[in-house]
Amino acid sequence: MKKISFISQIVLAVIVGIAFGLWFPDLTAYFSIFGQIFLKLMQMSIPILIFGQIVYALGSIEKKDISKIGGLTIAIFAVSTLIAAFWGILFGSLFKPGQGVSISLASEEAIAAQELNLSETFADFFPSNIFASLSSGSIIQIIVFSLIFGTAINIYVQNHTNNVVLKILEELNDIVMVVIRIVMVVAPIGIFSLVADTASEAGLSVILPLLKYLLVYAFATLLFLGIWIAVVSLYCKKSVSFLVKGVKEMSIVALTTGSSAITLSTAIEGAKKYLKIDDYITNLVLPLGVSLNSNGAAMHMAITVVTVAQMYSFNLGIDKLIYLGVLASLVSLANSVAPGSSIVSLAIIFPQMGIPIEAVALFAGVDYFVGMIRTILNVDSDVFTAMLVAKSVGELKK
Repeated sequence: MKKISFISQIVLAVIVGIAFGLWFPDLTAYFSIFGQIFLKLMQMSIPILIFGQIVYALGSIEKKDISKIGGLTIAIFAVSTLIAAFWGILFGSLFKPGQGVSISLASEEAIAAQELNLSETFADFFPSNIFASLSSGSIIQIIVFSLIFGTAINIYVQNHTNNVVLKILEELNDIVMVVIRIVMVVAPIGIFSLVADTASEAGLSVILPLLKYLLVYAFATLLFLGIWIAVVSLYCKKSVSFLVKGVKEMSIVALTTGSSAITLSTAIEGAKKYLKIDDYITNLVLPLGVSLNSNGAAMHMAITVVTVAQMYSFNLGIDKLIYLGVLASLVSLANSVAPGSSIVSLAIIFPQMGIPIEAVALFAGVDYFVGMIRTILNVDSDVFTAMLVAKSVGELKK
């Protein structure tokens, strides 16, 4: 008998959960504990996941890559990811995909979490005690410490060639991935419980905003890719048709697989063969992009938070939106390749924004489509970054 895929299990869990919540609303309370347990299991590995992914990504950058080319690459990654996050915020705020459904907040803590002072918030980015940050789940502080610690690891590794630090980090990350895969085995049960509970309260009104959310996210991504193409076309003096043809094959693979890692080999081949990018720059920029560049992930988290905030009927002020843009950009660095990685990403960012983590279940059913949209932007922005870098150092073939 053919095994049902993870995506199919999740979609089935969402459909059955909605039906159960609509038909047997009084019974959903008996199953809610399974959803709560699933959320706790998912949250327990998040601080270690973020720490390990970011520290290893920075620590494993080779000395030869920390050059003008490497620095320019990382700078473009950082700027484009930040812009992508705010682009998602803009489209979520303009088109309001979360309007039309009203879900009550789970606790007063969520409301209190909205109150921000910008200067105090910036100061709170920096941890005074990393162990306290880990135990409290302060994601932004964990990310900042990981950036500093990862840089220190890189310096140490460059000066001590015979060390096992990176190997230990790599194995730690692999173990955390195994933990997440184990947790994801029970994801369909947890998501069924959470969706049933939400459907019993909000009814069918929750469906339309999710469809609108997908359309808005896809439209925002399409326009953002259009801006990327325009910028690269003008700077590199290449026609739009040349660029579109160059990324066509890798874009199709990205859409069908929903994985930047799987698409990497196709992207490398296409960058060299069709876009005429120098081999060295292609081999440096594109693999780096898998770890350090996530335009699609940052936009996805940002627009999803804005959508959920609308569903829960609480206002995100300017200071909170600025915080969201920065946070989504930083959290995108910890993007994992485990099953349900977008669910994990939302589980990271929702609590930091004062949004009940239970809202993650609402978006599990559209995870496959979100993955397609997110991946095509991640992959294409990596390749466009490589073109900008190649042109800047005179290594773009005519």
